[in-house]
Amino acid sequence: MDFPVLTFIILTPLAGALAALLVPTRRPELARAVGFVATAATAGMAGYLLANFETGEAGYQFVEDHQWIGSLGVRYLLGVDGISLFMVALTALLFPLGLMASLEVSKEKAFTAWMLVLESSLMGVFLGIDLVLFFVFFEIVLVPMYFVIAGWGHERRVYAAIKFFLFTMAGSAFLLIGLLSLAFLHAAAPGKELTFDLRILMDWAPGGLSDGTAKALFCAFAIAFAVKVPLFPLHTWLPDAHTEAPTAGSVILAGVLLKMGTYGFLRFALTLFPEAAVDLAPVLLVLATIGIVYGAVVASMQSDLKRLVAYSSVAHLGFVVLGIFALTTQGLEGAIFTMVSHGLTTGALFLLVGMIYERRHTRRIADFGGLWKTTPLLGGIFLAVAFASIGLPGFSGFVGEFLALLGTFLVDRPYAVVSAVGVIFAAVYLLWAFQRAFTGEPEGDNLVMAEINVRELATVVPLLGLSLFLGLYPKPVLDRIEPSVRAVLCHVQEHTDYEEPSVAYGGRVWAITGGTEKRNVTAADCVEPGRPRERARP
Repeated sequence: MDFPVLTFIILTPLAGALAALLVPTRRPELARAVGFVATAATAGMAGYLLANFETGEAGYQFVEDHQWIGSLGVRYLLGVDGISLFMVALTALLFPLGLMASLEVSKEKAFTAWMLVLESSLMGVFLGIDLVLFFVFFEIVLVPMYFVIAGWGHERRVYAAIKFFLFTMAGSAFLLIGLLSLAFLHAAAPGKELTFDLRILMDWAPGGLSDGTAKALFCAFAIAFAVKVPLFPLHTWLPDAHTEAPTAGSVILAGVLLKMGTYGFLRFALTLFPEAAVDLAPVLLVLATIGIVYGAVVASMQSDLKRLVAYSSVAHLGFVVLGIFALTTQGLEGAIFTMVSHGLTTGALFLLVGMIYERRHTRRIADFGGLWKTTPLLGGIFLAVAFASIGLPGFSGFVGEFLALLGTFLVDRPYAVVSAVGVIFAAVYLLWAFQRAFTGEPEGDNLVMAEINVRELATVVPLLGLSLFLGLYPKPVLDRIEPSVRAVLCHVQEHTDYEEPSVAYGGRVWAITGGTEKRNVTAADCVEPGRPRERARP
């Protein structure tokens, strides 16, 4: 189609931010209305992408390609595939819910504008294919997130915002060095020119770089993405940022912003440096496994309910990295599915924690008790969301983490076995927190705590409902991400000696994915870089 859908998705929130700034300060409700209109329009266009995305296509769709800085080979290049599709949809879903949960914030005009700039930049991260364009959006994200935390956070908000900014900016410096080095090395090769087009560089880099150079550049990219995930031991900025951020900031931080790191691993690290990714995968698997167990154990020890949920993100994102570097069909699909699921369940948890804080002005678990008797509906929803976050079968968390563990078990059983302990600890820290906060006899202010209202229900119920739907019927997501996952694996196998192992059962080879039975990707299934060949069922 001629209409620039992806540009519309990026620029609509930005236009909304500019409109919100033009609203008179004495009419903050108009700024709020502008925010809802802009996020609703963006969500509608994201829904259009979902409805019109061709399920069996592995390549980029809705591509927009225009010259930007011609002398440097930088292009305005956008595209969406199965890997980025649901990140765009998740971003479009969480922002209007975040604004709805923030109707009582001060300085609504500024808050709305910064949130809309944040949404615009996040959309650019997931849609940009040119490396410079991606990096620009990758960096712009830091600015509105900094001001959201510093301007509307809690007691130590400035400290948390500065720590967040410095950590992530330091990681981005490695990314900048890496992508510039890669582009200039490509330009120096015979018959090549300066370009930052990912599609060109991913075809050249695997054979055009020496082994040592590829490993060095992979490490530069990996450090930047590991800080964003955040991967152990680069995670220390996350608990402070989550704890001090306002509710909407925590929802976006956990639901979308952390996924910039795991998305970067999938989109850039694996495709640009497949040999280095295969060689260094054991290091990433070790760090992911440590993060899963460490995050779960530390979460169990927290006395602050919001900090507990923050550390749970370290564990959940560990499953994503584990699935990515298992380098199997199930592992990569599980990683992407967990990215979506974590945004739904942890976003809902932060919304609920925010509701409790607004009523009691404390997050200390010891200050609660018996809340289920005074707020039965809030307690029931909190328990359901806790089950979803734990990964109870029937919710989306189970599908994603099960696939990630299954994909890892096929190639590195010890990592899968140790990481499975994190699932057990997840039940420990969330159910124990629920027991202390919601069961027993209420005392003091807990006796008169207000029940969840209609507006609050409208923010959290859609997330819980989607988690339940995808847990019972994951096929719509898996069908759309599978071709892109297979394309990545084909690309890795064509440029390395790695071959994905098969699962033998009953004399036939299967990969159990999304309720269907298909063989794992092998080198014979790949006919050209990044595009698997269609096969008959065995």
